[in-house]
Amino acid sequence: MAADQRAGGAQPRTGLVSTMTSVVPRIRMPRRLRNLELGLLVFAFAVVVGAEVLVQLGANGTIDGSLAFFGVALGILVFGVHVVLRITAPNADPFIMPIATLLNGLGIAMIYRIDIHYHLSGWAAASVRQIMWTAIAIVCAILVLIFLRNHRALQRYTYLCGLLSIVLVFLPLLPVIGTANQSAKVWIQFGPFNFQPGEIAKITLAIFFAGYLVQRRESLAAVGTRVLGVTFPRARDLGPVAIIWVLTLLVILLERDLGTGLLYFGLFIAMLYVSTGRTSWALLGVMALVGGAWAVNGLSSVIPKLGYVHGRFENWLNPFGHAQYEATGGSFQLAQGLFGLAHGGLLGTGLGQGQPWITPVANSDYIFASLGEELGLIGVFALLCLYMLFVARAFRVGFASEDDFGKLLAIGLGFVVALQTFVVIGGITRVIPVTGLTAPFLAAGGSSLVANWVIVALLLRLSDTVRNQPRSVHS
Repeated sequence: MAADQRAGGAQPRTGLVSTMTSVVPRIRMPRRLRNLELGLLVFAFAVVVGAEVLVQLGANGTIDGSLAFFGVALGILVFGVHVVLRITAPNADPFIMPIATLLNGLGIAMIYRIDIHYHLSGWAAASVRQIMWTAIAIVCAILVLIFLRNHRALQRYTYLCGLLSIVLVFLPLLPVIGTANQSAKVWIQFGPFNFQPGEIAKITLAIFFAGYLVQRRESLAAVGTRVLGVTFPRARDLGPVAIIWVLTLLVILLERDLGTGLLYFGLFIAMLYVSTGRTSWALLGVMALVGGAWAVNGLSSVIPKLGYVHGRFENWLNPFGHAQYEATGGSFQLAQGLFGLAHGGLLGTGLGQGQPWITPVANSDYIFASLGEELGLIGVFALLCLYMLFVARAFRVGFASEDDFGKLLAIGLGFVVALQTFVVIGGITRVIPVTGLTAPFLAAGGSSLVANWVIVALLLRLSDTVRNQPRSVHS
């Protein structure tokens, strides 16, 4: 009987623990996460509306409702994503979407500020087109959340994504639809619409790299040759790095796109390091990157197509030289961006009260300099903190994932945003040469917005899957 009592006494305790660990998190945690996200979305929307009002007051001295309809429509779509998350991904991360919304909205406010200077309105205004592209991007994010219920389904299409990536990367080279923009041939055109397929390729490449590295991780992490205290991989395992390195050089050579080539190669090396945990892969990646940059710069005098790379280095090293400043395609843009940041100082000139239009393509490539002029150093730090928090949440999702594919995919997507942000801001602030990439969520550009909002949707789906995965015995 004592044994029966012990057994009978143990059963209610086991049932209680099971109830506390399985039922309570499934009911109350999702509701709390979504309520937190709703509050943050309201705050982000209020900041964006306030920024647009300040732009109008600073530039015109009055407030009008020219963007009211578009702003309300955009707000409805954003909160529509929130409703979809409550239904399809209740455990998703509550910070990712509000951060993306705030960055996107601040970018629209600054683009609108530049439109005011040029007296642009209606469909001729870049801000209106940016809002429409944002709506398309958010709809794409909603579709991803609805139709992709488990991220592991993407692993089945590893090599298809690899093939699709190659097609997307080199699609602008086709003679009929390929078109050049700002000397780089990275766009395709269908009637009045332009699109940059390389932006979508960074997502398909992340999926391909994640699936490939999960399959090949053991061979890539095998013991190699030890040189100067560092273990380097075997020669036969260097094939993937060599292929991606050659692909990067082809993008730089054929499409004249330095930034995209660096982004692809950096993404692969970062995911390779996370997959294998070997410092030697990171060292090899840096050596290949530096060697490739040196070779491309050296060959620029022999191959005319590479002349722009040498020009980027000259602009970076001597932006204030008279000859370089006055030359066509010289350092005028870089210098004006630096002057704008200096003009902003610590607190900025105030929204609507600066002169960001002096810098060429101030609403696209140099929108960060435009925001830095009117928001000041404090505003720049706030934007950097938003990017840092976005990337940190993506890495958190990756490190919390139980399956290797989800871990690599989340970290890869987060690193795409991190590397692109560093390359853009580093070029504007003269830390590295200007590459031509655009700031994620901020800059004008439809293809970039679509790609980045799809990244948001994938990270939300990954975070929901991570929170739904079975808990370990020790957790």
